[in-house]
Amino acid sequence: MDHLYEKTTKTTDIFKGKVIDLKVEEVELPNGKTSKREIVKHPGAVAILPITKEGKLVLVRQYRKALDKVIVEIPAGKLEKGEEPLASAKRELEEETGYKADYLDFIVSFYTSPGFADEIIHLYITDKLKKGQVAPDEDEFLDIIEVSLEEAEEMVKNQTIHDAKTVFAVQYMKLRELGKK
Repeated sequence: MDHLYEKTTKTTDIFKGKVIDLKVEEVELPNGKTSKREIVKHPGAVAILPITKEGKLVLVRQYRKALDKVIVEIPAGKLEKGEEPLASAKRELEEETGYKADYLDFIVSFYTSPGFADEIIHLYITDKLKKGQVAPDEDEFLDIIEVSLEEAEEMVKNQTIHDAKTVFAVQYMKLRELGKK
């Protein structure tokens, strides 16, 4: 066992919700003392970087209540119970953008906020888009926009794009484009 491991000695469930659960865990620290950890449990999510034939990034504008503002993001959504990330990515892409893709390339999985949450996002990319039908969740309202990589980089600079998964995706695209030169 790693010398940094914290052994959980007690767990208290605080909240069980539709998207997250919150618990407080009492842990034994490596030095023998105890502490408490507030932990957000999340089922995981997917995010997709869709690219049109013209090389445009397909993004969504969406109001985010936690931020109390509209931001621009890559299409994304949470995993449904028992759902594989690839199937979820295909579903979310079509629901949010109306595009279908038979093939998605996996880029990477990453934790969003490991200091307090176990949420993991599985990031995919595709340039094999076919027009389908937009069908967002009943409580989801969004605009679809298509922008060049340069426009997306500017949106990062002016914080229109302001979330980690989308900033990561834009930087990934920039590095990919630089690698082609």
